[in-house]
Amino acid sequence: MDKSLIKTLRNLKRNPKVCVYTEPLWGLSMNLCLPYASVYMLALGLNDFQVGLTATIAMLSQGVFAFLSGPITDKLGRRKATAIFDFIAWSIPCLIWWRAEGFWFFAVAALLNGTMQITTNSWNCLLIEDAEKNQITAVNSLVAICGQFSVFFVPISAILFSRLTLVPAMRILYINAFVLMTIKAVLLYVISRETKMGAIRMEESRGKSLFSLASGYGPVLRIIGKSRGTLFALFVSILVGIVGLISITFWPVIVTQKLLLPDYLLPFFMIVRSAVAILFFFLVVPRLTGRFLKSPLLIGFACLFVGQVLLILTPVEGQLRLVLLCVSLIFEGFGLSFLFMLAKSLIDIYVNPKERARVQAILNMIILAATAPFGWIGGMLSGISRALPFVLSLCVLAVGFFTVLIYYLKNPQADTPGQDAETAQS
Repeated sequence: MDKSLIKTLRNLKRNPKVCVYTEPLWGLSMNLCLPYASVYMLALGLNDFQVGLTATIAMLSQGVFAFLSGPITDKLGRRKATAIFDFIAWSIPCLIWWRAEGFWFFAVAALLNGTMQITTNSWNCLLIEDAEKNQITAVNSLVAICGQFSVFFVPISAILFSRLTLVPAMRILYINAFVLMTIKAVLLYVISRETKMGAIRMEESRGKSLFSLASGYGPVLRIIGKSRGTLFALFVSILVGIVGLISITFWPVIVTQKLLLPDYLLPFFMIVRSAVAILFFFLVVPRLTGRFLKSPLLIGFACLFVGQVLLILTPVEGQLRLVLLCVSLIFEGFGLSFLFMLAKSLIDIYVNPKERARVQAILNMIILAATAPFGWIGGMLSGISRALPFVLSLCVLAVGFFTVLIYYLKNPQADTPGQDAETAQS
């Protein structure tokens, strides 16, 4: 396989290509809002506990819809499920966030936003099912790069924050997100075509209720349970999900409430993180092959650990504050990018192609169920000290590092993912 991401982009088939080409609209919409959602909530009068509780409500809602995502994706088809639930999960909540006045606005939006797990499943099937297996890592990297392109528009957020203050600026960004996410959903539906496997699953699901389809998860659980590699990838994904939830929810809080940096500087810190992620995908990913060794995972956990230690140690005053914060972001941007890409690619490769929608549904549900309490826990810890959620994150990262180390010591031949999965699925 040629490892050039540009060549991979040129060689993509119709569905993977349209998924990748429309992905920048996500970066130009939701990526301009989500990094600042928690400080937006605080500015509207929510406390740390309510911010964390909102994150937990969102994760629990996602867990429910993750369970249903497999049958819904199979019954409606990849295209239709993606179009319908992109609008429900993103367009409608954007309007609610735009007019939000208190906790219950965010709670309702979080419940609706939970349906994103349906479109996460269906969109991933649309992206992966018609792609070559040896393109999966590169395709995931291209998607991540497209999502990071919002970095070039971050100065617009900074200008809005400095001139309008946080709340009115965020309201403008949410309206922008509503428009662009709606356009993205329409374009993706019009240009894409149902995947070959999607058409087969739609025909097999015809005349069957969602309940009967969901009741057939027993064989799917056996497929997952028989694959050590899938279970390993699942556990890694849970740990990465916990750390990601803590970082997304409480990083803006510790920066603005503990380190006392002004809101309008937040977009510039996002530039640092996104720039590091883009460099990572261009410079590091092309050097990865289809063999996932223990080293990339260990490096990812270690880099993220260092980044969060530096964040905790950043002083409240002095010039060293900005230096340490930027250095911590470099480590965090690299570590998170590495871990998210590896975890997702491992699952994509291990999943049985015929049962992709239902296996992903179960895996996503387990990941979300395990991750959800950490929004609430992080909120309680942040109410005691802004640094405590990241101390918890350090513990999770340490567990991840040693889990990877032990797994590969016990399974020295586990470098090539898919081998034991294929055995389990046969």
